[in-house]
This record gives sequence, structure tokens and C-alpha cells, in this order.
Amino acid sequence: MPDGTLEFLQQNFQNLMPANFQEVFNALREILKRHTGKLTVTEDSANCFRLEGGTHPKHKKPFPIAWVAVEKSYVSFHHMGVYARPDLLKGVSNELKARMQGKSCFNFTSADPALLAELEDLTVRGFDAFRNAPFMK
Repeated sequence: MPDGTLEFLQQNFQNLMPANFQEVFNALREILKRHTGKLTVTEDSANCFRLEGGTHPKHKKPFPIAWVAVEKSYVSFHHMGVYARPDLLKGVSNELKARMQGKSCFNFTSADPALLAELEDLTVRGFDAFRNAPFMK
């Protein structure tokens, strides 16, 4: 990579992403901001918003609970509550499941209000499950 390329990309990230990704990122970030509760915001930048909390049973440090990140082809919403409690996905629409990548990541290229509302409900249920876990005390 030529000298200065990384710095240029970091400084101009918002100009390089598809125009609607900022709208999608903002909508997903707001879901997490509304339900932060006792979790700690560990990153809040133009392309990432991360919440951490609890104490990891093995590493004895707080760990990421949920985050939103702008990627090259989509905006990703990660929720470890869904990873830890896959039963929370029962009843989730096929449309939202179609956006899943792996066990706890949902990818978006547009801000569909119905899917965002469903994701927010899932987020609340996931946070409730974590709130009651022993490692979150």
C-alpha cells in the first residue's frame, strides 16, 4: 500500500461508502443507543458503535455484547445475545433471518422500518437474557 493510503481511507471513509449506508448505520446505532442501559459504549465513530459489559468468564474482562459496523458491501449488526441464546430467534420473520450471516450477525443495505422494528424487539429480548446471566452481575 503506498504511503498515506491508509490515512486517506480513514479520513475519507464516509465519502467512500454507498450514500445510504450512513442512514442504515445511524438507524442501527440508534437501536443500540436506546437500549444501552448499564452497558458501556466502547466505540462510537463514523463506522462503528460498540457496547460492552459483564465479565468474560475466562478472560475476566468486559466483552462485546452488540455492535454495528459499516463494511464494504453492507452495514452489519452483531448481537451476542442471539449467539448465546439461539432460541431467541424462534418466531423471527424469514425476511430478518435472510439477513443473517453466521449465528449473530445481520447485514443491511437499506433501512427497512419493519425489519428494524423486529430487530429492535430481538435486541431487547437479547439484552434481557444477558442482563439475567451470572457473568453480567
